[in-house]
Amino acid sequence: MSKSIICGVHAVESALRNDTENLGQIWLDKRSRNDRLKKLEKMAEESGMRILLTEADKLDKLAGNNRHQGIVAEYYKLKAWTENDFYDMLDGMSEPPFLLVLDGVTDPHNLGACLRTAEGAGVHAVIAPKDNAASITPTVRKVASGAAEIIPFIPVTNLARTLETLKSRGIWLTGTSDKAKQTLYQADLKGPMALVMGAEGAGIRRLTEEACDYLISIPMAGQVSSLNVSVATGVCLYEALRQRKMS
Repeated sequence: MSKSIICGVHAVESALRNDTENLGQIWLDKRSRNDRLKKLEKMAEESGMRILLTEADKLDKLAGNNRHQGIVAEYYKLKAWTENDFYDMLDGMSEPPFLLVLDGVTDPHNLGACLRTAEGAGVHAVIAPKDNAASITPTVRKVASGAAEIIPFIPVTNLARTLETLKSRGIWLTGTSDKAKQTLYQADLKGPMALVMGAEGAGIRRLTEEACDYLISIPMAGQVSSLNVSVATGVCLYEALRQRKMS
């Protein structure tokens, strides 16, 4: 089990609530004792965690930056989800799967934002290629504000093969593309489905696009041609959530 560092109020709070067995010692800024930090200190004490009060410059060194919000913690490696784990999870589900596929998102801030939005929208798992794509890092965890500790993140060796497996299990693939003939708001996003989002700028790759059952686009009323991938993901996921709540 490898050790890493997480920082920021949301990331540490999520770990304290959901995964204390993987937390090590916690460092708090002894000069910035606001209510949020006091709350986390109390939670840590109740969980039997070791708390160290320290100077801000040490926190900067531990975190690798000064955006730690006054709290840094040792965190051991998250559960490493395999494809087999993921398929076992699907087999045990009692509701239609709702999945997010990220085809080559490389920016850790975008990945973190996508994970946060996916967890908020009720997505059951996020799938991404192992290669040429962002993985879970301290930056991703911080941006995800705790979602990285909750939602299963499935790195796969061969995305095209994984998509075919999903289709064989009755999961419909809906990809986003400027070639689409229907918009997001014309699409049926209910039932077992996976939303497929492409990389920053390039969009989904040709083979990925060809694997999709449907292609949709987000209508644009302004002069820019596209949205940031994390924003586009949020728009699409919450339209899917709206439809699924109404069905």
